[in-house]
Amino acid sequence: MEVLMEFDTTTSTTTMEKRHRHHLERVQWLRCSVQNYDWGQKGRDSRVAKLFALNSGSQIDPERPFAEFWMGTHESGPSFLGRNEETTNGHLSFEPESESLKSWISNNPNVLGEEVVQKWGADLPFLFKVLSVAKALSIQAHPDKELAKALHKLLPSIYKDDNHKPEMALAITQFEALCGFISLQELKSVVLNVPEIVELVGSSEANQVLEISDQDGEEKVKSVLRSTFTKLMSASQEMIVEVTSKMKNRLHLESQVRQLTEKERLVLELEKQYPADIGVISAFFFNYVKLNPGEALYLGANEPHAYLFGECIECMATSDNVVRAGLTPKNRDVNTLCSMLTYKQGFPEILQGVPINPFVRRYLPPFDEFEVDSCNLPQRESTVFPAIPGPSILLVTLGEGIMHNTSCPRGDVIIEGDVLFVPANTEISITSASGLQLYRAGVNSRFFQAS
Repeated sequence: MEVLMEFDTTTSTTTMEKRHRHHLERVQWLRCSVQNYDWGQKGRDSRVAKLFALNSGSQIDPERPFAEFWMGTHESGPSFLGRNEETTNGHLSFEPESESLKSWISNNPNVLGEEVVQKWGADLPFLFKVLSVAKALSIQAHPDKELAKALHKLLPSIYKDDNHKPEMALAITQFEALCGFISLQELKSVVLNVPEIVELVGSSEANQVLEISDQDGEEKVKSVLRSTFTKLMSASQEMIVEVTSKMKNRLHLESQVRQLTEKERLVLELEKQYPADIGVISAFFFNYVKLNPGEALYLGANEPHAYLFGECIECMATSDNVVRAGLTPKNRDVNTLCSMLTYKQGFPEILQGVPINPFVRRYLPPFDEFEVDSCNLPQRESTVFPAIPGPSILLVTLGEGIMHNTSCPRGDVIIEGDVLFVPANTEISITSASGLQLYRAGVNSRFFQAS
């Protein structure tokens, strides 16, 4: 095949030779942003650091945390058109600062497709990320559209846009999270077995939890849960210091005579990361979720969660609105968080992905703004991403291959770290040279089926 002749797997070639590209009409290479939050994995341990270095030509600081790799139009981490190339002597040649993806889309809204522009205007409706998590992120929730508008108007320096932020995390490694409230039965067990919670919320609140049942109705159960959780999260710092110390000492003593539960071991680990933080004890209220690679978790507006450890692909509506209340040195807004939550109980749905073809699985959350495809393409195999009515962003996380369409039959080399914007109604076919892994984010295909 002509495509496979582009690669010589037995002869050493320079990156410049491998990356000789014929322009793919309308497809845009992107240079993307990184976030160095302190919970990120450090240096070369971080997949985010590696992808960012390959994408931008930057060096990796071994002592710096690399938390999130952002691909999209959000102003807190914008992407720009263009890419870095390697010269024949092996040195990187940096392109000058180019137009932002947001500006280019604004000037060329047709690349989004008519239905997307009608629904969301001349901007990308989703934000695509890679996360490398070394320690717990804050206990948080994302506001719905109505609350996001109010918060942005009231506190624009903290809530930086007026959009909602439903999101999905697709595990690359084993990925751990707290997500949503545990069932009523589990909550009763927590109240009976964690005396420190009773000490913080008071015996009257604790008894309400023990006395209520599902027969009292969903709204009554939610009301009791809301009241108890709000009391817990509103405890004084003096009480939190005293009670977390008691809990830590109790669990260390009990560990000598019995095996601690998974949740108890997690709480002790969180206490090491965030000493004397109410988020440590509040972890007892949430489901402890462990995703295997290839499993995904989605989170709607006003649902509490905290990512704990591992690496994932993340996709969300284009927003960076976060209301935090624990496990963080950042700004906390306990009153807003406790008032906004749905207080829905039970274990979250885990998505396994739907096979689209032998090499591609699709993850479809119940949100219009986005879906994610995972593609694992063995050496010398090919697949096609058909033309669709909306835009896509492609991220190559492993290997190399050739991408082409009808306007460029010889194709263009893609390698690890490449990020590409694919306009609406553009078919892309890809052939792997060395075992290729990539992810595609796009507007949820159910949106087009319904419209």
